[in-house]
Amino acid sequence: MIVISACLVGEQVRYDGNHKLDLFYKNLIDNKKAISVCPEILGGLQVPREPAEIIGGDGYDVWNEQAKVVTVSGQDVTHQFKEGAKRALSIIKDLDAQTVILKSDSPSCGSTVIYDGTFTGNKKEGVGVTTALFKLNNVDVYDEKSFHATFDNLEV
Repeated sequence: MIVISACLVGEQVRYDGNHKLDLFYKNLIDNKKAISVCPEILGGLQVPREPAEIIGGDGYDVWNEQAKVVTVSGQDVTHQFKEGAKRALSIIKDLDAQTVILKSDSPSCGSTVIYDGTFTGNKKEGVGVTTALFKLNNVDVYDEKSFHATFDNLEV
């Protein structure tokens, strides 16, 4: 089974109430080859919500209590991000999912680059909170771009 970020299949779960629909991934859902998850929603965050970024590091640093996830107005939402990541990991383990495709750049799901914590649109190398937990538990994570590049010929 494949697990995909809910925003990539057209679910309006992003902080701004929008989605990042990619028809390739939506087709996997429609053909029952994948399920969708949104760690931020699983953690109890609402739609819409304030944008959030990791301050003081990346997702690994959040798990090591050296960084936190904060909204643009300064609200600490670290607990919700961690809770959502734990719930998403539980789903992946229950399904014995072998492939996980998460949305790039996200403070939850980014797998190579995330926003830098200044709320200016700048990015830095690093992973989101959910990606860090998955990698710490030996789950392979792709972002939507790297999965396309690797598996474009996948039959859906």
